[in-house]
Amino acid sequence: MTPILRAEGVTLGYDQMPIIENLDLAIVPGAITVIVGANASGKSTLLKGLSRLITPSAGQVTLGGRNIKALPGKKVATVVGLLPQQPVAPDGITVADLVGRGRYPHQGWFRQWSSTDDEIVAAAMAATNTQELAARRLEDLSGGQRQRVWIAMALAQDPEILLLDEPTTFLDVTHQIEVLDLLLERNRERGTTVVMVLHDLNLAARYADHLVVMRAGRIVANGAPVETLTAEIVRHAFDLEARIVPDPVCGAPMVVPIGRFHGRAPTMPAETAHDNQQVVN
Repeated sequence: MTPILRAEGVTLGYDQMPIIENLDLAIVPGAITVIVGANASGKSTLLKGLSRLITPSAGQVTLGGRNIKALPGKKVATVVGLLPQQPVAPDGITVADLVGRGRYPHQGWFRQWSSTDDEIVAAAMAATNTQELAARRLEDLSGGQRQRVWIAMALAQDPEILLLDEPTTFLDVTHQIEVLDLLLERNRERGTTVVMVLHDLNLAARYADHLVVMRAGRIVANGAPVETLTAEIVRHAFDLEARIVPDPVCGAPMVVPIGRFHGRAPTMPAETAHDNQQVVN
């Protein structure tokens, strides 16, 4: 069974400035959890804390019941994989070399690179449609291509828990759906626990088993999308008036912003309407 990743009363921040205070969250093993919230609500900070990229100034993050900071880094990396919002790679590195680095946590004194590693890397690149980029340098790629390469590296790491901060950044709508479908497939077929930050509320509701809604460093709702994505919660978390309707594709809640026209189509100036009438006639 996938170890449970849990935040227990954590306070997280930067330069003595807390962003999150006394927060509790248990990640449901074997499920897809999506974290949403307005800008500066603490989503990325929480993900960094869960991955032990930053250390809580209070409380602790536990993995399988043990403080994650007390566990060997390489051991944690075989269980928990992280794709941060702005990953950094060495200058001049090729795509194939970067994706291959996902296998490094699985290497050791008695476990060297094998044909199995080659197969896993090839499968990760095939799944993200990056095979044709293998020999190219990362800095020569477009933003969308780079993002797919980073996702390939995360998949090559083959962790039990996968943390992704805005995995659809820089991707057009077709590649966004492909990446989210890929993560859903990995979750359903292999039981990988997926935790990701998304900005698009409708994609979050469509793909999440559990939705965590944040505002100002606190969790304001946590549960199934149908329970957590209500007009009241959207208003509170995003300062947005919206109607919630069923997604016509999957039935999940879909957010329809009302905006300043309050659901009415803007009226055309009289001159424009007159001109259009003459064209029709």
